[in-house]
Amino acid sequence: MATERPVSTTQETTQTTVHVFHTGAVNIDRALAFREQTRHPMPYTGWLRPKSKRMWVPVSAYLIDHPEGPVFVDTGWHSDIRTDQRGHLGFLSSTMYWGRLPAGQAVHEQLASLGVRPEDLEYVVMSHLHSDHASGLAHVRDAEHIVVSASEWDARNDFGYIPSMWDGIDVTPLDLTEIPFGPFKQGLDLFGDGLVYLVFTPGHSAGHVSVLTKTGAGWVLLAGDVGYAAKSWEGGILPGVTTNDRDMHASLTWVKDFATRDDCVAAFANHDPDVTPTTVG
Repeated sequence: MATERPVSTTQETTQTTVHVFHTGAVNIDRALAFREQTRHPMPYTGWLRPKSKRMWVPVSAYLIDHPEGPVFVDTGWHSDIRTDQRGHLGFLSSTMYWGRLPAGQAVHEQLASLGVRPEDLEYVVMSHLHSDHASGLAHVRDAEHIVVSASEWDARNDFGYIPSMWDGIDVTPLDLTEIPFGPFKQGLDLFGDGLVYLVFTPGHSAGHVSVLTKTGAGWVLLAGDVGYAAKSWEGGILPGVTTNDRDMHASLTWVKDFATRDDCVAAFANHDPDVTPTTVG
């Protein structure tokens, strides 16, 4: 059963800081990132497509420093991707995309470099459960709370998901409520203090959420896979894989509009090749 996180009783909080990490990279057909009009029935798979149409894009994750405890968003690749791609991804998935994870870039390795242990994390927030976001879950399984939207959790056994990535891990599905943000005004104020919102932005997956956080510099929007790059929402380019095109358009439009607000200092797509590791706030 889905549950809601109790509202925080903290009365005085100020701001957050966002750290952008790259947890390796993924090799995909460009039609997976940016939808193409073609006679190929499934160009996003890369099957029977030339290698020239493939591209490496980063796999990002984010650490949000919040006054009540750190929040980690998405988990990148598990270290198994270094030694056993096919075993970790499964045969079919490994024919469509594959990962690269340099030494020191797995989530637990990067956290350790900052002196943060997985058990120190107040939350791990999953934008959605596709493999390049959920692969590293086992590395942070000792976090206080691992959460995903209830609608994404309901889809966890659908085609395109790899349930072994969260097998045996305590994941809490969250019901979403009315919030001031998003294409459907649904989400969750994670701590109840207006500093970190989960924002329902479906379309790429059924329960996809973006994360919106208020830093000292202004709002930072972690858009996940609403688009694969800023040009996605700037140009209305859908990803190759969607569950609902109408929802996808609505989510892209909202991200575009929010990213242009004067008080939004950054909007990050998870796989944007133009984004480098940085700190905001």
